[in-house]
Amino acid sequence: MATPTPATCQSQFEQGVAIALHLWPALSLAVQNNWGGPDSADKRDWFAGAIVDLFPDLNKVLAPPQSEAQQQTTQKPKSDDHQDATEEPDQLDIETVLLQVMLDEFEVNVDDDSAFEVAEQILRVRLGCLKGKFEEVDALRRRFEGKGGKNVVFTKAEDQDNDTDWDTDDDEEADSDEEMGEAPALVPTQPKEKVEPEVDEDGFTKVVGKKRR
Repeated sequence: MATPTPATCQSQFEQGVAIALHLWPALSLAVQNNWGGPDSADKRDWFAGAIVDLFPDLNKVLAPPQSEAQQQTTQKPKSDDHQDATEEPDQLDIETVLLQVMLDEFEVNVDDDSAFEVAEQILRVRLGCLKGKFEEVDALRRRFEGKGGKNVVFTKAEDQDNDTDWDTDDDEEADSDEEMGEAPALVPTQPKEKVEPEVDEDGFTKVVGKKRR
């Protein structure tokens, strides 16, 4: 059997990540209920690209070694950013990003172990693709198709600072984090409602207390 090319390995890895996220019940529920807004499905596609971007591109990792002459002609000064980009994230890194994106983009505090399991799946997919083996990707694809899912199209993540509908400033993110700290799993935070003062027949303003959640 022919050895798969680096491009094939990268493509299979991207597909595996996208399918793993489509199979995550917490994320599926958030998308179905538009907890991330009307573009929740697009956010999920961006989410998959953001996870893939945590890893070095397999086109570079698995590229055939260059000769000394080629290295001298193509070698560029290494920067700290380049060194960071070649590091493989561990399971904790992936889980942290999964939880943070769910909180920031879908306003969902996932407090079960599902993010850990998704991170574990993604790492298994990664290790297989590094070896040119796609059994984990095929297994995820069969699970997805068994649930009635169609082909998943991977979309490369774009910088959220450019032309996105879900950018928030630091104050809004801080408020969101505060509220979500007490929210149960898979329950989106509710927007704060402005309490309008009530005036009685004598013209006095009534004091209306906040409802407890």
